[in-house]
Amino acid sequence: MNIPPTTPLTPITRQDCQVLDAADPLRALRDAFDIPAGLIYLDGNSLGVMPKSAAACAARVVTQEWGQGLIGSWNAAGWFSLPQRLGARIAPLIGAGTDEVLATDSTSINLYKVLSAALDNASSGNAAQDAPARRQVLSERSNFPTDLYIAEGLCRERGFTLTLVEPENIASSLNAEVAVLLLTHVNYRTGAMHDMAAVNAAAHAAGALVVWDLAHSAGAVPVALKDSDADYAVGCGYKYLNGGPGAPAFLWVHPRHTDRFRQPLAGWWGHAAPFAFTPDYQPAAGIARYLCGTQPVVSLSLLGCGLEAFEAAQALGGMAALRAKSLALSDLFIRLVGERCAGHGVGLATPLPHAQRGSQVCLTRPTGAFAIVQALIARGVVGDFRAGDGAAQPDILRFGLTPLYIGFEDVWNAVEQLREVLESGEWQRPEFHRQHAVT
Repeated sequence: MNIPPTTPLTPITRQDCQVLDAADPLRALRDAFDIPAGLIYLDGNSLGVMPKSAAACAARVVTQEWGQGLIGSWNAAGWFSLPQRLGARIAPLIGAGTDEVLATDSTSINLYKVLSAALDNASSGNAAQDAPARRQVLSERSNFPTDLYIAEGLCRERGFTLTLVEPENIASSLNAEVAVLLLTHVNYRTGAMHDMAAVNAAAHAAGALVVWDLAHSAGAVPVALKDSDADYAVGCGYKYLNGGPGAPAFLWVHPRHTDRFRQPLAGWWGHAAPFAFTPDYQPAAGIARYLCGTQPVVSLSLLGCGLEAFEAAQALGGMAALRAKSLALSDLFIRLVGERCAGHGVGLATPLPHAQRGSQVCLTRPTGAFAIVQALIARGVVGDFRAGDGAAQPDILRFGLTPLYIGFEDVWNAVEQLREVLESGEWQRPEFHRQHAVT
């Protein structure tokens, strides 16, 4: 999609953006984060920046709670209840009850748990209704690959079929064979966002359950799991939640499903009485049954630091205010690219309507996308690159606009650096074409 033209008589200036920053009620939230001087960090959709409280928190957990408290800290420092306590803090960000969310394991492991439970749930529901067996998991072709890998493996184990369709064909593909619809709320490549309530209603009308991946929406856009009548959800702790590299993820199960089915990774932390050490497994009541093994206490503690800024934002309008700023930042980014980078073959992969996009802007270019991103990084503007597969999926220059710590002048400066990279041809230098392990 081409970037829409703007009125050439009224270009936005850096001074205009400075005025917007001065009037921004959320501006003080940036002070909670340790951002290297001179860096414009537009990759919070891949890894959030470090909260200033994280280093002291890690030191306290390691030197005091572990070093001095030792095993007593499971009780005295509250280690044992960390998954539930952090889950209760995540719950307001995703529209869930405070006793319905766990912070635990990775997004992929949590997806394995909830998708397996959903398949059991769907199969049981068909049997109870004496209906034909539903043996299909439906997802979109451009879903995040690890979600598709987990689904493919489970389908192979359980005798289901994974069916992939384009986003526009999801509704028409919801037939009597579909047991579960698996979707990522905000697409990792394009930033396109599904209408969660409409999708849930359509899936339920067709007799299917819905599993949502919130990796690119939790902390970036308002999510209403309960109000939209979702069934299951998982999400990431190290992107917009700023929990640190490899931070524990989270999961949610609607209360109507929680106690009906066991999750497949039946570990001792999910036992009804873990310290009774009985040889047989009895699942805990409620969401706690979705725990598995001993939890990573240091990582969980750091995730708590990442949630502090959202709690501070509550007094400033919460997720609604963050969403309004996110949209203003992305509107500005798109407009400035249209004004200042015209004629350089840059396209837009992100939908323009607000209701259809998350908190990232994804640009396309027929050639040089990887090298352009590398040239920007060398200039102190950090985005990332996602490879395409030709005309259907072009190469993507991806920019996450995290409203907690990105300002309007940051956006102006980032686009100015992009303009200079494109106009100078700097991206063609050999060092910017060298591939790295992580793109």
